[in-house]
Amino acid sequence: MIPKPDSIDAVETLLAGQGYVSSRALATVVFLSLRLGRPLFLEGEAGTGKTEIAKAIATALGRRLIRLQCYEGLDAASAVAEWNFAAQMVAIRAAEGTMSKADLFTEEYLIERPLLAAMRPQPGGPPVLLIDEIDRTDEPFEAFLLEALSDFQVTIPELGTIRAEDAPIVIVTSNRTREVHDALKRRCLYHWVDYPDAARELQILQARAPEAQDRLSREVVAFVQRLRGEDLFKKPGVAETIDWAKCLLALDVITLSPEVIADTLGAILKYQDDIQKLQGSEAKRLLDEVKRDLTTA
Repeated sequence: MIPKPDSIDAVETLLAGQGYVSSRALATVVFLSLRLGRPLFLEGEAGTGKTEIAKAIATALGRRLIRLQCYEGLDAASAVAEWNFAAQMVAIRAAEGTMSKADLFTEEYLIERPLLAAMRPQPGGPPVLLIDEIDRTDEPFEAFLLEALSDFQVTIPELGTIRAEDAPIVIVTSNRTREVHDALKRRCLYHWVDYPDAARELQILQARAPEAQDRLSREVVAFVQRLRGEDLFKKPGVAETIDWAKCLLALDVITLSPEVIADTLGAILKYQDDIQKLQGSEAKRLLDEVKRDLTTA
């Protein structure tokens, strides 16, 4: 088992080894979460790297990543475990009615879902449990999660309570499409994951797209930083910055131009109204400002 990092600097190094460039504040809260065994609640705009940090931690520590992707209508059965009714019916027919209820509700007929899997021993040590986009669920499911996050256990009525021998590393993310209840947040360490400043975003891009020339990387980051200051329905996240740079590389682009921007806006903006705002002279204005700033820097 790879040991957990023993300092904030070690966390930064560990994440950087996976291409994740973190702020000092984020590295600190990750360190505290690992040291204290507390779930980590990451909130922020979509595309700011909340999900990626769970992947980076799991890979760096050699742990299994178990992801519970949240959605509207998610219930306990889908998150914990479900009974394989088809297999149970086959067993009943084969036994010609001699099976008891106790025989039917055993591990043999249990379909394991993410929360139950996270409570089981895993090769390499306790897993990283990613509860992604908790804001997509409803309050009853939040209330159900309290048991799992407070005591690292889940209850299956037919089998009883299953408790983790070693607590998983839990990371909960939210895009803040709605407020998550305080009772859930209180059980976690909290951090708001904001858009990075230009210097850190450039570091991130250089780590994720190292093949891009320095000039192009600086122009991409500066342009995206400018875009976030515009009145857009959905501001581009770091994920879009990386995607855009990779698209430009695939097109053998060396430097930005109004024509290149117009052709590739769909890589950074995901709503037609936003794309229309940036068509023509508006994109050229932003690009002129970017090139002027980079020239005088």
